[in-house]
Amino acid sequence: MSAFSNTLIDRLAAAEHVAVLTGAGISAESGIPTFRDPDGLWEKFDPQELANVEAFLDNPELVQGWYQHRRQLVEEAEPNAGHRALADLEAHVEEISIITQNVDDLHNRAGSRTVIELHGNITHNYCMDCERPAEAETVDAAIQNGTPARCPECDGLIRPDVVWFGEMLPPNAIEQADAATTQADVFLSVGTSAVVYPAAQFPMEARANGAYVAEINPDTTGITDEINESIRGPAGDILPALRDAVAERKGQ
Repeated sequence: MSAFSNTLIDRLAAAEHVAVLTGAGISAESGIPTFRDPDGLWEKFDPQELANVEAFLDNPELVQGWYQHRRQLVEEAEPNAGHRALADLEAHVEEISIITQNVDDLHNRAGSRTVIELHGNITHNYCMDCERPAEAETVDAAIQNGTPARCPECDGLIRPDVVWFGEMLPPNAIEQADAATTQADVFLSVGTSAVVYPAAQFPMEARANGAYVAEINPDTTGITDEINESIRGPAGDILPALRDAVAERKGQ
């Protein structure tokens, strides 16, 4: 595992704005499968065949059941040391924005104040017709009864608040992520391969705007050769050490 540089510590300690892009790698350290449980009830299904609006309209009960299963996996997981270190870092940096490709709510649960969810949040549901939020209990009760979950207000189908294949990312989230990236003095790319757009553009956009860009990943990625610093290792090991180093540098 490569150590991070003194330059990164200095830049973080002096930063007014820090942006952090997180991907599936940081969630995997909490035991969350990257997309589905590798065995059990749902193994025979291709996720791409379930995570789209056509599949949902064709068999809403099946898709709701799959997302209930995924939500339960997420709810049983806990934020890991990497999530918590990013939340703790807020005590030492004026502003930190977490831009996440994950839908598991773990950054919020760890205590990060500004979390920009590019792909939604699997713990939330809403009605496709009237767009009112829907409680998870409504979905669970319907699945228990063997019927599709419907909105108690308008009888529309209830869907998870995640971005499905073929859907656009939320414009508000993209705008917030762009703003955080442009303002960043330091940009961290954590646990993401940095090849899926538009998220993959953010590290390079940050560097073009003068940010010091570092990645934390066990493996090389699509941006490794294009950024200021690449730190090999899991987020749960690197981020707590980085947080402690910044706190020590600032005498806090």
